[in-house]
Amino acid sequence: MSSNVDINRRPAPDGLLVQIADYVAGTDAGSPEARRTARHCLMDTLGCGLQALRFPECTKHLGPVVPGTTVRHGARVPGTSHELDPVTAAFNIGCIIRWLDFNDTWLAAEWGHPSDNLGAILATADYLSRVAVAEGRAPLTMADVLTAMIKAHEIQGVLALNNSFNRVGLDHVLLVRVASTAVVTKMLGGSRAQIVDALSQAWADGGALRTYRHAPNAGSRKSWAAGDAAARAVRLAMITLKGEMGLPSVLSAPQWGFQDVLFEGRPITLSQPLGSYVMENVLFKLSYPAEFHAQTAVECAVQLHAQVAGRLDDIARIELTTHESAIRIISKTGPLANPADRDHCLQYMVAVPLLYGTLTAEHYEDAFHQGDARIDALRNAMQVVEDPRYSADYLEADKRSIANAIQVFFTDGSHTERVEVEYPIGHRRRRHDGIPVLERKFLQSLLTRFPQGQSRRIVELCQDQSRLEATAVNDFMELLIIN
Repeated sequence: MSSNVDINRRPAPDGLLVQIADYVAGTDAGSPEARRTARHCLMDTLGCGLQALRFPECTKHLGPVVPGTTVRHGARVPGTSHELDPVTAAFNIGCIIRWLDFNDTWLAAEWGHPSDNLGAILATADYLSRVAVAEGRAPLTMADVLTAMIKAHEIQGVLALNNSFNRVGLDHVLLVRVASTAVVTKMLGGSRAQIVDALSQAWADGGALRTYRHAPNAGSRKSWAAGDAAARAVRLAMITLKGEMGLPSVLSAPQWGFQDVLFEGRPITLSQPLGSYVMENVLFKLSYPAEFHAQTAVECAVQLHAQVAGRLDDIARIELTTHESAIRIISKTGPLANPADRDHCLQYMVAVPLLYGTLTAEHYEDAFHQGDARIDALRNAMQVVEDPRYSADYLEADKRSIANAIQVFFTDGSHTERVEVEYPIGHRRRRHDGIPVLERKFLQSLLTRFPQGQSRRIVELCQDQSRLEATAVNDFMELLIIN
């Protein structure tokens, strides 16, 4: 037989696809801690989306693809009057969730934001529930949504533990597409075999380039990329349920599989069994809309504000000590072209709170930046250095710290204290301090769109685990729409 002929023998599905499908098709709904954290994650994620609706650059992306399109029993978009097909709704919800870079985070070999999956989950759940009610069947409940969130978090997060897609230039939204495809296929009634097939399609899409997150191309695509991945996941799940065949060796096929084409031939593996580890340990961005590697740096800068704000002209240098991932992702010099460029600049995110004592989404806007030349002067005074211990503790399984330290030196030889923060307020180690902040953030977000009485009723429902889980998805979504 000629050596240049492919052997067309269809193999068994790649083991990774089977592992994920077995987990999703199983009945494990997560630990009590995971379910409680998922409820808090739901609140936080929805709040981030509602806050984003204040920004026209975000809202211009919302609504149907073709203006005026209506969808019977369509999925609703929180904080708006849109009723859309579930694919478009997933894009809309995913877009608002991620726009302000304020939702949860997972940091490992790969980075990402597991709550991005809520775009696909919530759109699908609302659509299925509205159809079910119209046909006289029982809708999904918010318990189903929390279970799907736990499983999507776990798939994305555990894949991120030891598989670094950023090292080969691929964006982490690949994992949103994979995780959402798996759980949405299950929600739509897919079998274990159909989950395998749908997952293979998700991997076959390859990966988006990370270039829109980095200098010199950082831009607003990073704010809608997760919505795009969520929408694609719903689409792939739906066509699989129509009978579209899978690609069993999509990862491992020599020459043509994902691993050979895009991952330098390395196998993609799960480093631990799938359970509820990721939801239990997820990181919340509670105080500042900043890329997570900078969260503790912002906390340090806020603490130093009073010592620095009155002596700006006397600053000789600012020593900013951080970890390797922060240096690789968000440390940059030179002009910053747009809000997305600024919220991925470590030095900018430190300069603003040194000057103003806080950091908000409005601080990234062009009008604010162009009106204060002191920001770039502070950026130019910064020296960014790595602390190897910070880098090691960042990857340590029982620590997962995100440490930063700042010290300011003045021309007269004096200096501030060296302020160090190793764990941000959204870390699992600071849950006791963080949850009240999360709940206040959620209420404040609701108040940007709804009357005070309605906002408080939504908060009270979300604070009651049993009552929330028993609530029909369509009824919950009804609380969040603008008529």
